Amino acid sequence: MSVIHKQLQGQFQHQLDIVNQDKWLLSCLTWIPLVLALSIWGIFSAGIARDLPIGVVDLSHSSLSQKLIRQFDASSTLSVDETFTDVYQAKQALIESRVYAYVIIPHDFDKGIMQRSLPQVSTFYNSQYILVGRLISSAVMQTMGYFNASIETLQQLSSGDMTTVAAMGKAVPISTQITALFNRNTNYAQFLVSAIVPALWQVVIVVSTILILSANYRRYSRLSDWLGANPFTTLVNTLKGYVAVFAVQGAMFLAWFYYWLNWPLQGSLIPVLVAQLAMILACISVGCLFFLLTLDATRAMSFAGAFTAPSFAFMGVTFPATDMNVLAQWWRSLLPVSHYIEVQISQVSYALPALDSYRYLIPMLGYLVVVVVCLALIKKRCQQEESL
Repeated sequence: MSVIHKQLQGQFQHQLDIVNQDKWLLSCLTWIPLVLALSIWGIFSAGIARDLPIGVVDLSHSSLSQKLIRQFDASSTLSVDETFTDVYQAKQALIESRVYAYVIIPHDFDKGIMQRSLPQVSTFYNSQYILVGRLISSAVMQTMGYFNASIETLQQLSSGDMTTVAAMGKAVPISTQITALFNRNTNYAQFLVSAIVPALWQVVIVVSTILILSANYRRYSRLSDWLGANPFTTLVNTLKGYVAVFAVQGAMFLAWFYYWLNWPLQGSLIPVLVAQLAMILACISVGCLFFLLTLDATRAMSFAGAFTAPSFAFMGVTFPATDMNVLAQWWRSLLPVSHYIEVQISQVSYALPALDSYRYLIPMLGYLVVVVVCLALIKKRCQQEESL
């Protein structure tokens, strides 16, 4: 046992020396993931979008159009920051991002309401800002619904002997209640940060793996001198300590989300931690593949960047995976974080039984193929070195 202990201690000290000598590797393992996570949280920490700037083109200049503008401005989501005399000015403000949307109130707006000719109020917003566009669209519809109901109630009251409640019942015969499940406060920090951080974490793991292999390769100069007769065992011994580092990183951001920030957690974190371990191993295998394809850290980083760049977009959090085209779904299936996030959501929001959550990890067995390819590449590279 003492011999094994000394070997493990020697391997640990060897890797510690490598990390201390490689400042980029040390940064990727320590402060870079922390700064990235805190930066993302800082950007979205407000949680709820308020007072989004919009503009209004009031072509009516009537008391009713002014009332509608005041109701837009009274919405907690919207803020009428600019008024325009024509549509061209409003469009330019939208293009220049001074406002996120503009509303056009037509000529004879009040006259159309009195004559019940259904005047059309048009709203234009920049749908490139997916979250902002959705919030503005919802807020405008709610404001217009309230405005229409108040006008109809006043018309009912003025038409005869009727109580306010009866007038409101005639104006809005059906009352609706819309409840957002799994994020009742519509907290977009809880919605976005919990997905963006794992996507960035995936990049960190793949990049760190490339830096680890590159640093070890530089020390030995030859792959055969480093990995020896048992390449798989040597590679595992090289990387196993880093697996623990990545596991600590993952556990830390889960503790931060669901204990420190106290975000809702319906299920258990144990299946999520298991999914994190599976994701770590998958990302390490991908990092090994990119490095062994090139034996050059710079080119391997390029492969890693191209592979992991669409992670957040393809995770299926902000855009449904079922609506993606075949290429996007195929790419999504190759990304370890796409399978991990399914487990995280299934536990955090749905409280699925652990076995049901683990089903999302079955496709990750495909990364065993990547491991086999890596071993084949090692054998080929070592043969090439021997032939030189």
